[in-house]
Amino acid sequence: MQVKSKINTLISLKPKTIFLLLEAYLYLGWARLLKIIPFSKVAPSLGEHMEETPNHVKAEHTAVIKNISHALHIMGKYTFWESQCLVKAVAGMKMLEKRGIDSTLYLGTARDESGQMVAHAWLRSGPFYLSGAEGMEKFTTVGMFAKKVGAHHGKGGSYE
Repeated sequence: MQVKSKINTLISLKPKTIFLLLEAYLYLGWARLLKIIPFSKVAPSLGEHMEETPNHVKAEHTAVIKNISHALHIMGKYTFWESQCLVKAVAGMKMLEKRGIDSTLYLGTARDESGQMVAHAWLRSGPFYLSGAEGMEKFTTVGMFAKKVGAHHGKGGSYE
């Protein structure tokens, strides 16, 4: 019965929302595949190493950022592969890049209760954290990648 309820909910959504959810699902899959490749090969595609993007965004990007974040969190629950922090952050970065919106992906490390090293990733665009914000304060930032794609970075043109 729960599956039927979820299908009915999906059908009731606006087409634009359905396409955003589908896009999030596809980018989560793509980002998961990237984890197979050595990080040193993937890192250059993530943006400028040890750089950050500004803490502000255009007002018209706020709703887009929030919708992408929401789509990543929803679809991350329905993938049959692992879609944890790094996968969500990379997928979100790609979705923002497609729309010409800057973002910064952060990588952090910490020690868990048993003293084991653990890693975490989170994604920020302007003042908004799209993924990984939960618990990020426990981690020491060891890397960051700035994806600068907006028109103010010399690319120009329309991004919608």
